[in-house]
Amino acid sequence: MKHAGVTDQETIEVVDGGFLTQLSVGEETSAQAFEAEPGAVIPEHSHPHEQTGIVLEGTLTFLVDGEEIEIGPEESFVIPGGMPHGMENRSETRVFGIDVFSPARPDPEWGSDPK
Repeated sequence: MKHAGVTDQETIEVVDGGFLTQLSVGEETSAQAFEAEPGAVIPEHSHPHEQTGIVLEGTLTFLVDGEEIEIGPEESFVIPGGMPHGMENRSETRVFGIDVFSPARPDPEWGSDPK
C-alpha cells in the first residue's frame, strides 16, 4: 500500500492563487489536492480523464458547458473526460479539496494552461 499526506508532496502554483498537489498515483486512478485563494481563476481546459472530487473548505464556482455551478463544503462533483471546464474562487475565503482522476493522471502538464 502507498500513502501520502498533502504536506509530504510538492505543491505547485499553476495559476495566480491556484495550487495543486499530486498525492498518489495508482494503476487506474490518481488523487490530487487543490487549493484556490480568493480571486483565483483556473481557465477553461479539458483532459481525457474523468475527474471526480470533493470541496472540503470554501465554495468554488465551476464553469461547465456554459453553466455556472457552485460547489460548497462537503459537496462532490463529476466532470466527464473531454468536457471543457474552468473554476473560480469568487468568495473571500480559501477553497480546499481533493480530485480523483481516472484513468490515472501521473504527470499532468500543470502551468498557465492546465491540461
